[in-house]
Amino acid sequence: MERRTIGAAALAVGAVGLGCMPMSWAYTGSRQRGEESLRAVHRALDLGSTLLDTADMYGPFTNELLIGRALKERRQDAFVSTKVGLLVGEQHIVANGRPGYVKRACDASLRRLQTDVIDLYQLHRADPEVPVEETWGAMAELVQAGKVRALGYCAMGARGGRRSGAGLYDATIRQLRRVQQVFPVSAVQAELSVWSPEAGETLLPWCAERGIGFLAAMPLGNGFLTGTLTPGQGFEPDDVRARHPRFTAEMMAANQPIVVGLRRVARRHGEHVTPAQVALAWILAQGPHVIPVPGTKHEHWVTENTRSTTLRLTTRDLSELTELPGAQGSWE
Repeated sequence: MERRTIGAAALAVGAVGLGCMPMSWAYTGSRQRGEESLRAVHRALDLGSTLLDTADMYGPFTNELLIGRALKERRQDAFVSTKVGLLVGEQHIVANGRPGYVKRACDASLRRLQTDVIDLYQLHRADPEVPVEETWGAMAELVQAGKVRALGYCAMGARGGRRSGAGLYDATIRQLRRVQQVFPVSAVQAELSVWSPEAGETLLPWCAERGIGFLAAMPLGNGFLTGTLTPGQGFEPDDVRARHPRFTAEMMAANQPIVVGLRRVARRHGEHVTPAQVALAWILAQGPHVIPVPGTKHEHWVTENTRSTTLRLTTRDLSELTELPGAQGSWE
């Protein structure tokens, strides 16, 4: 697989990563598919998809424990990314960026992951009660202690309920400027896909100008862009899509033209090319510093996703994808 580098540290990873969250959190049946998920991780590593993206809050904790089982056998094959800064309570999720907590959380993640170093340690969300420089300074000390190789900033909470890209990531960029004064940012993770392209307007070019890697989260739109979901299909109560405004029957029907456009481009490249592969190839075409991180717990989808690295979209393809209608429905 093609290799891409993350940030000033020039850490090399496969061009397509593996989002591990669905293996134990947020989607129907996640908790019952540990062995299947492990096979998916091993398949990803076999194919050169080396970046494994997890977080301590996924589960909570069970996702890191699962990935640790794979790393025990194949640590040298993997690039491990995990996150800190969010705590899962009984009713809600809260941020904790206190330096002491960050250091304790890192040690706990290292134990669960069965490794002595985390390749990329990401701040999941800034704590509004703690100056972000203090949190980032504690994370920088972990690099100096040899427990972490590089630092990343997760901008997944920046979107809120807004649909317009104008100014969407202004606050994120301001915080990134602040933490850059403390220690280099190697990667930024934010949502990017053909139905949520807003990060491409400001955040993506900001990272490119500074040599910062960009991890594209939810590149397949929570599964919608694969073309395998049908309007009106139900989701179990423990599936995040059951409460997602874009996954109502009405909005899924309204957004079908996006999937139709992906299928049209796929057909031009052969009968075995899928809408998901086109969606991932579009992200790969956004720049050499961009790494899509599709989440899955299925070995089959891992194989399909990694094959997107061999798909070369034409100028016509990219133009058509850029002109697809905007997604209908609020994000949250």
